[in-house]
Amino acid sequence: MDINISKIWEMVLEYAPMVVGAIITLIIGFWLAGFIAKKARKAMEKRNLDASLVPFLTSLIGVGIKILVLLSAAGMFGIEVTSFVAIFSALAFAIGLALQGNLSHLAAGILILFFRPFRVGDFIVSQGYSGTVKEIQIFNTILTTLDNRIIIIPNGAITSGPIENITANPMRKVPMTFGIGYADDIDKARSVIESVAKGCDKIDHSQPVDIFVSELADSSVNFAVRPWVKTEDYWAVYFYMNEEIKKAFDKEGVGIPFPQMDVHVKEMAKA
Repeated sequence: MDINISKIWEMVLEYAPMVVGAIITLIIGFWLAGFIAKKARKAMEKRNLDASLVPFLTSLIGVGIKILVLLSAAGMFGIEVTSFVAIFSALAFAIGLALQGNLSHLAAGILILFFRPFRVGDFIVSQGYSGTVKEIQIFNTILTTLDNRIIIIPNGAITSGPIENITANPMRKVPMTFGIGYADDIDKARSVIESVAKGCDKIDHSQPVDIFVSELADSSVNFAVRPWVKTEDYWAVYFYMNEEIKKAFDKEGVGIPFPQMDVHVKEMAKA
């Protein structure tokens, strides 16, 4: 087969500028997309835009600019934008059918940002996982657990089940249970609990502390104790009350029962 070198050279000369131009356009365009997205993110953060929206909008801006860059590069090869959009739409439809699950996560992400069952910084429980919302992305929500682990949950899974937003309200009660022995004085135990609660400055003393007998259990009389606290002070009050009530009970001679088992050994009569 004869190879027409001149024709090949003509094609190279004809298309080389377009190929080089398209490559340069893609490189510069994608760099600009990242640069503009970063600048937009900083601008939104400077204006104190809701932290839940910032990463979502940043992603949309970056993706939108990259699509425009691709259209521009296609136009350099003589491809009409309308034709390219039609091809892109058909391709997007086909990809959409293959990625129905991811599209549902995208829709769920939009619902989360629109209805705002939680925001960045809230402590939530969802799908058996709990943690502080670090970021709401297009497809996933990222949580940071109390022991600093990262949990990534698909948005569709979050919206398809119950969501417990623990930090949504500024105030909450701390439910605790303390047991005393049946031989101990109930009124004395209540007085000790009240004294310990009064000594905790993180408890909201403008509201009464619930202290009542909640159960006559098998081996203990159980008190339910529920003080009002600021949401951010929940764990500080919880640990304080458990430790200080144990010390106070010991000091005042109030017993705290614990499960015991009596074992009786019978000596078998010798034959």
